[in-house]
Amino acid sequence: MESTVQQKPLGNTGIMLSEIGLGVWKYSGGVEPLRRGVELGAFLIDTAEVYRTEDVVGQAIKGIRDHVFIATKVSGSHLRHDDVLRAAEASLHELGTDAIDLYQVHWPNSSVPIAETMKAMAALVDRKQVKYIGVSNFSTQQLRRAQAALPNHPIVSNQVLYNLNAREIEDELLPYCQQHDVTIIAYTPLDDGRLAVKSRWRRQQGMTVLEDIATQTHKTLAQVALNWCLSRPNVIAIPKSDSVARTEENCRASGWRLTQEQVARLDEAFA
Repeated sequence: MESTVQQKPLGNTGIMLSEIGLGVWKYSGGVEPLRRGVELGAFLIDTAEVYRTEDVVGQAIKGIRDHVFIATKVSGSHLRHDDVLRAAEASLHELGTDAIDLYQVHWPNSSVPIAETMKAMAALVDRKQVKYIGVSNFSTQQLRRAQAALPNHPIVSNQVLYNLNAREIEDELLPYCQQHDVTIIAYTPLDDGRLAVKSRWRRQQGMTVLEDIATQTHKTLAQVALNWCLSRPNVIAIPKSDSVARTEENCRASGWRLTQEQVARLDEAFA
């Protein structure tokens, strides 16, 4: 398979993941864009029970399961022990596979003790239905509590909102995850497409600098915005695309790097 997408470690598991993955929230592209992404080396596909896209992911990975790393999530409303086990069974069925590579708690739920949820997550690993455990939308404090409730299995990832326009994780969460070998999976890395298109109505400094660097690097706005995410240690990005062409564009955000000066200009412009 041709491959343009570079890889980064998943926590300290020894597993290497594509630094560009394929997100399928609000996805309606069918099988082809996912298949094309995998061909280009974006072999991480991220879904969730609440997205209702596990079935199309299952169709896309038929015959190529060994080449794909499947991440899915248990809903924040299914975090009681037995509900977690049932949700995992349903996801396995939808995906048409016998193991989930990365199973993530989609949202924290303060009404369910985290220890109860994590006990079920650990049981799924022990049963070999799940390989690795992750969380999503967890603050630093919530992540610490989850880690403390899971003494025998690492939490390898935290999937959170991160892009040039949404940088809150840089204050505390990103440094904590970098220090503790927790991979950040950045969702909505193009800010719902706002970072991917020129607009004569939005002439703020950030977009002007983004356009300038895109011209310098002979890349698209989306590719520069994604590469900026990838310039952070421990960070991989999962843009969504409903088209083969846009999937190819996103995959080509990998395989090269912005200079330190270009990263610093973007940091300042989007401060």
